[in-house]
Amino acid sequence: LCAGRFLFDGGAVEAPGTGIWDVASPGARFEADRQGFGWLDDLAAAADGKARTAAQDWTQGWIERFGRGSGPGWTPELAGRRTIRLIHHARFIEAGLDEARRARLHLALARQTAFLARRWRNAPPGLARFEALAGLIYGALCLEGMGRHLPKALAALDRACDADIADDGALATRNPEELLEVLTLLGWTEAALALAKRPAWQGHRAAIQRIAPVLRALRHADGGLARFHGGGRGPEGRLDQALAAAGVKPRALRGLAMGYARLASGRTTVIVDAAPPPAGPASAEAHASTLAFELTSGRRPVIVNCGTGGAFGPAWRMAGRATRSHSTLAIEGFSSSRLAPRRRRRPQLLTEIPGPVEWRAETGQAGQALTAWHDGYSTTHGLTHVRQLNLAYDGRALSGEDTLAAFTPEERAAFERALARSDGEGIAFSIHFHLHPEIDAALDLGGSAVSLAPKSGEIWVFRHDGAATLSLAPSVYLETGRPAPRASQEIVLSARVTDAACVVGWTLAKAHEGAQAPRDLEREDEFDDTAAPWTRPHSMTKD
Repeated sequence: LCAGRFLFDGGAVEAPGTGIWDVASPGARFEADRQGFGWLDDLAAAADGKARTAAQDWTQGWIERFGRGSGPGWTPELAGRRTIRLIHHARFIEAGLDEARRARLHLALARQTAFLARRWRNAPPGLARFEALAGLIYGALCLEGMGRHLPKALAALDRACDADIADDGALATRNPEELLEVLTLLGWTEAALALAKRPAWQGHRAAIQRIAPVLRALRHADGGLARFHGGGRGPEGRLDQALAAAGVKPRALRGLAMGYARLASGRTTVIVDAAPPPAGPASAEAHASTLAFELTSGRRPVIVNCGTGGAFGPAWRMAGRATRSHSTLAIEGFSSSRLAPRRRRRPQLLTEIPGPVEWRAETGQAGQALTAWHDGYSTTHGLTHVRQLNLAYDGRALSGEDTLAAFTPEERAAFERALARSDGEGIAFSIHFHLHPEIDAALDLGGSAVSLAPKSGEIWVFRHDGAATLSLAPSVYLETGRPAPRASQEIVLSARVTDAACVVGWTLAKAHEGAQAPRDLEREDEFDDTAAPWTRPHSMTKD
């Protein structure tokens, strides 16, 4: 930041010697991230003289340009986010300031708190509303003359906890990272109230108790969150800090956690999206990831989803939402959920989504098993996708079976029509297994297997039953905080459905100790988007 490299959600800009407010914004997401003052956390973490000067100059610059209520940052969620950061880091910013500039900062905070008292209701339900209310409570607790807003703000937060956090601790967006941000805000607010010797309201504390077990279930063995529906792994250490502050004892969850199934044995975790994607306004960032899974071994992610590409522009954002960007089965040219037609300045919502996803979990001496199925391709091809996963009792092997089949008379009729459109060649599909960028992969055993080598020194071997064609293809890992997508690879099993059913079996097993790792692959860390045309926007809206 101090060197003039601004990497915000939606783009990266290099402008050495330029103040943050003089940088031309490449898009609305970049501008929102800049106006939210998340960069202040980074400068405060650096905490040297150069970072402090930048924080003071940029804060005063914002007050001069936007402090009277004009500009793109005056939305309830951004005002709440900004107020929290400014109060958190007030001592860092105020050190060495003269009385006049300190007074301007306090006045700007008071104006934002008054704005939040009037406009918090305009924030969309979910994370945005929690940001607005948390900012209002911070301002009411910390600023003289603003305490009158506290009772109504606490009552509103209590209602938001009841309305937006489901009885099972879920958010409507099903975004794990958003749920972590909500828990963090609730924890910060509870801590601020405790310092003011005010107890949190009952709904506030109850929401924390509902959320904490869900986030524990969505945490991989390496401590990161599962990356689904626009969410990332979460900032380093944030999840552990939020769970510790919550003070909720670990307990086992029965059933799904916000629609995700968890298999865990030994040092291996598998997290599966076993529910339909969000619908309606909550689907603005949702992905067509039904029955996709991620696998982590110890401290190393192995099988992943590509992630959210919003930080790299709209084309990458669209690509990240498609089914083939997830570790699951995708019919060629189609996603399991489809987007509404694009409308100017409106988010593209999911309109065609699978019906209720059925699932069944079992635990026995052989390990943990999950069977789940969805009808996302029923209307387009008359086919249902069934996925069976079995994690061995010691966590050293994951076996799977993916089935595409027409079960009902209606599905068989739709399948026959789809088969006729293909001129009898069959319905082409692929099963994708996206690999983390730090996994070295190579075809082995004459092309019938793939050897995977994490940096931990383990060797995993992927095999299949021969019902499909195995290949190793380029892929990407989309990660917020990087200047460009990272190059990776994916294992692809390709086949065609020519009858009313097609079954493909596969295994991913840890090799015996002392196995040789495959050769290191020569590839660049950053991704050239001309190398993989599938990453461009495609058929979530097609057909």
